[in-house]
Amino acid sequence: MGNLQSIIDALSLGSLYALFALGVAVVFSIMRLINFAHGELIMIGGFSLLFLGGLPVALRIGLSALIVVAAALLMERIAFRPVRGARDETLLVTSFAVSYLVQSLAVMLLGSSPRSVGILPELSDPIRIGPISVPLLDIVSILVTVVCLVALTLFLTRTRFGIQMRAAAENFRMARSLGVPANRIIALAFAISGLLAFIGSLLLTSRTGLASTGMGTSPVFAAFVATIIGGMGSMVGAVVGGYLLGILTVAFQALLPLEIRSYRDAMVFGVLVLVLLFRPNGIIHPASQKERV
Repeated sequence: MGNLQSIIDALSLGSLYALFALGVAVVFSIMRLINFAHGELIMIGGFSLLFLGGLPVALRIGLSALIVVAAALLMERIAFRPVRGARDETLLVTSFAVSYLVQSLAVMLLGSSPRSVGILPELSDPIRIGPISVPLLDIVSILVTVVCLVALTLFLTRTRFGIQMRAAAENFRMARSLGVPANRIIALAFAISGLLAFIGSLLLTSRTGLASTGMGTSPVFAAFVATIIGGMGSMVGAVVGGYLLGILTVAFQALLPLEIRSYRDAMVFGVLVLVLLFRPNGIIHPASQKERV
């Protein structure tokens, strides 16, 4: 019974990490940019849900998703498009600068104290699975992630824009020379990243019941780690890395003696370091070398 509970917990947490990591990987696969401002998109999603609290749930969720996608497109247009083609260090500094600027503005305008968000409280209701009772949110998190992965896979393999994105991820310079519209494809990647950030924010806010200006910091760090472990530039690897991170976190939480359980995170990252010793390019490393945008 305890084992089944731990498996569900691991899959639920891993699903959340996978969503965050996939949002980061979509942009990185094309631009070679680790967008640390992805955490601020998660934060914008949480506060959008908070401030639209008087609307019907479906409209509230839909408008919040549009706000986050618009914020992602605005980031791309104002901050990242002017430095496109710059060195990796410049892109990284720009990413940190955007993250710090947005979070600082949020603290000035909204304060740093967490605020209660009442969104989908019914997801906290327990359901029976065999001999155990688990929150409905855990099951929903797993199912939502599966749906997102299937939808993204179908988009990348069955649509014209998806195929262009895959071509750009393989070799952007060659794809652009063959007529792939650079601005449109990169904006589309940011829009997808923003949508994934919102979905993750919705699940996270439903889980914690809180929105805060720093709520995206831990998720984006987990996404960064998962992306490295899975293989930089591989969307499949990002998902695998997210689930591995979730499984290790829950496993150590369940198996470690109480007196050393506070060292759980250190042990999780210790295992991940060992993974990188044997697989320095990540678990799933893209076969091709990416060209700079």
